[in-house]
Amino acid sequence: MLGVLRDEGALSRVALGERLELPRARLAAELGRLIDDGLVEVGGPAASRGGRRSTLVHLADDLRVIGIDVGATSITAAVTDGRCEVLASASEECDVRLGPVEVLRRARELAARTAARAPGRLIGAGIGLPGPVSFRDGMPVAPPIMPGWDRYPVRDELASALGCPVTVDNDVNVMALGERHAGVARSLDDLIFVKVGTGIGCGIVLGGRVYRGVAGTAGDIGHVRLDDFGPPCACGEVGCLEAYFGGAALARDGLTLARTGRSPVLAETLAATGSLTARDVGTAAASGDFAAASLVREGGRRLGQVVASLVSFLNPGMVVIGGGVSRLGHALLAEVRSAVYRRSLPLATGNLPIVLSELGDDAGVIGAAWSATERAFTSPA
Repeated sequence: MLGVLRDEGALSRVALGERLELPRARLAAELGRLIDDGLVEVGGPAASRGGRRSTLVHLADDLRVIGIDVGATSITAAVTDGRCEVLASASEECDVRLGPVEVLRRARELAARTAARAPGRLIGAGIGLPGPVSFRDGMPVAPPIMPGWDRYPVRDELASALGCPVTVDNDVNVMALGERHAGVARSLDDLIFVKVGTGIGCGIVLGGRVYRGVAGTAGDIGHVRLDDFGPPCACGEVGCLEAYFGGAALARDGLTLARTGRSPVLAETLAATGSLTARDVGTAAASGDFAAASLVREGGRRLGQVVASLVSFLNPGMVVIGGGVSRLGHALLAEVRSAVYRRSLPLATGNLPIVLSELGDDAGVIGAAWSATERAFTSPA
């Protein structure tokens, strides 16, 4: 019942009963309990359907959920209402390699400052982490770019500090949930969300639920090997997709272009700032720098090659591309589309939208909040 009110908004008692196929007496009893618990409130009269007018019911206005998205180089925190609509959010730079104690301390402080801007009754919190996560145990497991985080009890520590139920998941999974709940893929039951940031990952939604696999590592496409003799990857192997086209790889290759003089724009940026980022490569490509644009096209082609395999295997209803590197925009999108449409069967791609995320940095925090409500609504505090 709480999930329906979260996803569909205020409903009349009659419509809610029909939606859940509950008899009137059972509906009245359950609603009464939720109203007494302060989770549901009664609104005004519903539209007339003939006869006595029903009343509207909706989630309590003071319900609050915290969503936290920890990236490789930043933290974003948001407070939402019970429907996972963002009321306030904030971000700050933070290197995940500082370790769980420091990063979680900063995440809690950022969440507390954000929550103070939209006070209410905290019912749950969710956090996404940039590495493999055991969703059942609420902890990361051997994450390649997160030294010191292996099996750290993230869920238990945050639940103790915040005093509410907490969910912990891979950052790409929560971003996929965010897109399905509030983004361009709203209400689609089968979709793929590809995050291209410092690393590369994929969130898979099948039948309306995130598919995590047996151990929670489903969708780890950044470590699909493309070449046995390719560049070294952070995971310890060579030739992974992430080693070719993650944010760190783009910055590395952009530095090579600048130092060899093949990219005048990147050479100027390097001389002015002393370093280069993936964003600098994108800016150079957008300005017409041929070498930088070629780097983006080649990376998009490699990404599209892997996505095409996923499309052939899973036959999703949509592919959404997000993450920091997705800000390269339509030059990247065009290469991914070209590779997928060329390599996959027409039956799989005939009605397949491949689009950029519209939620941006909010995708992760909205998805984390949505995951938190799933837990809170099944065992209300």
